[in-house]
Amino acid sequence: MSPPLVTATVDDDGIAEVVVDAPPVNALPVAGWFELARVLRELGEDAAVRVVVLRAEGRGFNAGVDIKEIQAEGGGHRALIGANRGCFAAFAAVYECAVPVIAAVHGFCLGGGIGLVGNADVIVAADDATFGLPEVDRGALGAATHLARLVPQHKMRAMMYTSATATAAELHAFGSVLEVVPRAGLRAAARAVAAQIAAKNPLVIRAAKEALNGIDPVDVKRSYRFEQGFTFELNLDGVADEVRDSFGRKDG
Repeated sequence: MSPPLVTATVDDDGIAEVVVDAPPVNALPVAGWFELARVLRELGEDAAVRVVVLRAEGRGFNAGVDIKEIQAEGGGHRALIGANRGCFAAFAAVYECAVPVIAAVHGFCLGGGIGLVGNADVIVAADDATFGLPEVDRGALGAATHLARLVPQHKMRAMMYTSATATAAELHAFGSVLEVVPRAGLRAAARAVAAQIAAKNPLVIRAAKEALNGIDPVDVKRSYRFEQGFTFELNLDGVADEVRDSFGRKDG
């Protein structure tokens, strides 16, 4: 049996730790996105949990969806629909988790990784972290909704059109990353922030999370769903297949 892609633990202080480990680059298959969503929602429903740290093992935080899973299907769209629904579920689970979610980001954070991090409550990043949306190089669109929560509007647009990445230091300057630390100290830094939150009254913190979501100026679920519609259009038109096939050849 293959090891689980997503694992979770909860310590005596109510700090939950969710770890994604999907070698080689943490590009999650459809089942992985839904599993991540399930784990996050169950933790939020657990009264003993006061805060969640979301992190990853391996070379980077997240490389988005498993494109090879989509390519392997051939002419159908079930894998694409599954990937879009899985990402939607996972991003929403981060946002709607009843307790704050702290994203601990190292290495690359791309595509679906932006959706997770952009919906998190707090971001702590390693000094080697980079953030980007290479969606146009994959024949897809999406997660600009979440990138716009990390960088200013025109920076987001430029990153989307060019597939350029931003560093952890840049995001710290924008105020979206709370702290940038050496890679070796990332987990400890994230848990230090988590400990501060876990020390507060849990009912107040849960109320604060609900209140902050309630005053958000953008409905992130509706906005992201709108973006996904263009991914379906590009696939139905055949353009996405051409772009993905080209991407696959470049990557070997």
